[in-house]
Order: sequence, then structure tokens, then C-alpha cells
Amino acid sequence: MSTESYEDALERLGELLSNKSDLGNKVAAKIKKLFGELEEFESKKSSDAVKQIKSGFIHFKNHKYLKNPSLFKALAKSQNPKFLVFACSDSRVSPSHILNFQPGEAFIVRNIANMVPLYDKTQHSGTGAAMEYPITKLNVETILVIGHSRCGGIKGLMSIEDDSAPSRSVFIEDWVKIGTPAKNMIKQEYGDLSFEEQCTYCEKEAVNVTLGNLLSYPFVRERVMKGKLTIRGAHYDFVNGTFELWELDVKTTPACFFS
Repeated sequence: MSTESYEDALERLGELLSNKSDLGNKVAAKIKKLFGELEEFESKKSSDAVKQIKSGFIHFKNHKYLKNPSLFKALAKSQNPKFLVFACSDSRVSPSHILNFQPGEAFIVRNIANMVPLYDKTQHSGTGAAMEYPITKLNVETILVIGHSRCGGIKGLMSIEDDSAPSRSVFIEDWVKIGTPAKNMIKQEYGDLSFEEQCTYCEKEAVNVTLGNLLSYPFVRERVMKGKLTIRGAHYDFVNGTFELWELDVKTTPACFFS
């Protein structure tokens, strides 16, 4: 890989252009000016990002950390969360904000479209490890899987016309295909609805697929059978400000509806 600086590259480009015509020096000067403006812009963006990070932490420390010394003193020794939450990585659906979880209350795993694959020791070990630790070591009592409105991952899943066709992305398509059973069911039962409406139904049914997949993990199934662990699905609609919550076997009919 070349270690040549962009100034060196510009100088060489300027020499090359000047040998071709009288316009070379003018073009090189223009390019150098553009690079300078770009460098200044990138520097400003970096500075803005650092400022937001610093101000965010200062706000947290002043309004949370310093005002709850007993809580953070206890958390320094151990954690005892009651919830294991699977949620989407979407920036609009932070579980801690939606459900007002405080530090230490929920062990949270986020990924594209809040999915959990079937148990397989040879694949998706990151997901398995993120489940095994809070369930077998921290003894969480509830697994909550939260889907949400206008999910890009679900839209991508519903847009796959041929499941056997080569993937058009490096990781995304192979991942969201975990929810293929949900897509197939929605296409079959709600094929007469608009694409947007189908996606809404699939957002919920994909949660049900994940609830079923959770039971393929021996350490989950064992605790559920013994009554030590409950599994619930949910759907957060940030367009209308509502939250649906249902049991493992209730399908898309909510046990509770909050608005």
C-alpha cells in the first residue's frame, strides 16, 4: 500500500498536467484547494463527533452517575439483570429509552431485525454466547424480543424474491433470511395486501419465528420447561407511539397493548 501523502500526489499530478498543457498548474491548484477544503470539512466533522461524545458523557455523569451513588456502587460489584432483551440495531428503537430500563436491569443484545437463529454450534456463535451468559450465569428471568415499525431488515427480507439466488450483500441478506418462515407465511396469508402492510405483519411474525428459535437452545428450553424462564414477544410502533406484548404461543394477537 502506498504511503504517499495527498500533497505528494498533488505535486506529481501537477507536474504531469503542466507537461501536458499550460492549464496544468491551474488544474493542480484547483485540485489542491478542493483537497484543502475537504480536509477542513473532515476535521470539523471529527470535532463535532468528539464534542457530542464528551457532552453526552458529562450529562450522564452529572445527571445519572453522581445522583445515584448507591446504584453504581452496587453495580461495581456485580450485575443481576432480570431481562435478556433482543432488539434491532435501528437507532430509533433503543430498549433502554423505550422501556426505561435502568443500568443493571436488562442484558441487551441488538442486531439487524432483532433475530435469533436456530441453535447451531458451528454458526452464529456470537449470538449463542450473548444468550448463554445472561441465561446460565446471570439467571435472567425473562427473554423479551422486540420488533418495531418500519424495520429496514424486515423490508429487506420481504424484498428477497428468490431465496436461492446469490446474496446481493456481504452479510445482510444471509442474516435476515433467518426470518424466511415468517416471510413465506405473510406472503401466503396476506399476499393481497400492500407491500408496506405485509412488512408490518412480518415485523411481528419474525418475532414469533425468533421465539420459536429460542427454544432450540437446550439451556433455554430446559429453563422454560422448569418454569424458571419466560419468553415474550413485543412490537414497538414508533410512528403511533404504541407497544404490543404477547406470550410465546399467542402469535400476533397481543396479550397487552400500550398506547
